[in-house]
Amino acid sequence: MYITANRAPGRALLRSVPANVLALGMVSMVTDISAEMVTAVLPLYLVLALGLNPLQVGVLDGLHFGVTALVRLAGAHASDRWRRRKLVAAGGYGISALAKLGLLLAGTSVGALGAVIAADRTGKGLRTAPRDAMISLSTPPEQLGHAFGVHRAMDTFGALLGPLAAFGILAATAGSYEAVFVTAFCVAALGLVLLALYVRDPRSSVPADPPRIGTAVRAIAGGRAFRRICAVSVLLSLVTVSDFFVYLLLQRQLVIPPRLFPLLPLATAAVFLLLAVPLGRLADRTGSAKVFLGGHLALLAAYLVLASMGTGIAVLITVLVLHGAFYAATDGVLMAAAGPLLSEALRTSGMAVLQTAQALARLGSSVVFGALWTAWDARTGLLVMAGGLALSLLTARKVIL
Repeated sequence: MYITANRAPGRALLRSVPANVLALGMVSMVTDISAEMVTAVLPLYLVLALGLNPLQVGVLDGLHFGVTALVRLAGAHASDRWRRRKLVAAGGYGISALAKLGLLLAGTSVGALGAVIAADRTGKGLRTAPRDAMISLSTPPEQLGHAFGVHRAMDTFGALLGPLAAFGILAATAGSYEAVFVTAFCVAALGLVLLALYVRDPRSSVPADPPRIGTAVRAIAGGRAFRRICAVSVLLSLVTVSDFFVYLLLQRQLVIPPRLFPLLPLATAAVFLLLAVPLGRLADRTGSAKVFLGGHLALLAAYLVLASMGTGIAVLITVLVLHGAFYAATDGVLMAAAGPLLSEALRTSGMAVLQTAQALARLGSSVVFGALWTAWDARTGLLVMAGGLALSLLTARKVIL
């Protein structure tokens, strides 16, 4: 079933988008409201309330990425093997929802917080590949960039509302983090209900007994084009500074009051929302590789502006706009590029391989940047990462263009 643009003036943005993609987009939007409510307050909570240093923050932030590697491949293989992508995704959404309540029990214990973050990331690791596989299997190959762009735009609209909700709750409750966590759980539970009611699992014509996980990984890795995408993704992720640190750097450099910190991701999300669909359609027309690398050029520019140590409002706006453009040009575009390179029987597993490689690289980058900041200073760490990103872009250009 498709929704076309000709029936109403406001539907031009949704031209030729399958209804299942829109349903998945709605689930992601609601879930991201919940996730970003927590993400918007967590960095400052770790630094101000718990007094962690940048290296400790980097290790905890690395859990956001690294722990997913423990479950992503197994969950994706299970969804391919059982042909129950929706069921596996639902398990992931449910675990992440319960993790919001876990934050209430963790208190100020760093170990407990690490366990809760690991549980939340476990949920994300389970759900992401099955969700992206359902989008890919619901959409004609020539429209994948557009479909992923629409999905990511809806997802990002949730990311836009999440920090606003956190800001409003903190203002209304005199800074109660507990109120934020409880509300986030309720919103996440709503996303799980929407998944159960409106998302369908695309029927597959492949055999019901795909190869075992080791054989599957070898089959996936056998594709030369897919190996190139994985290699480039890992290379660039190793020199990508986490959002945690980008927002902390802005807050410290521009002396932004802590009560306004949850609003920093809003500009990033707004730019992502505006550009996700146009850049997805551009990737369909001109090729995903050019758009993907262009997004990392925007990220490099953001690092250089931030490293300039400027303190005006122009620095804040420029960094956040470039940061949003980076995500709009890379997130959905990468999955749209990878999908057609994978067989239908191994679509979820293949996407999980790519996402796992990217997550492990992001874990390393978070720890490395946190160590650089702790050993020297934030600007030195940022310049090292910017130099690494520039060299990686030159290498990546030769590999995939």
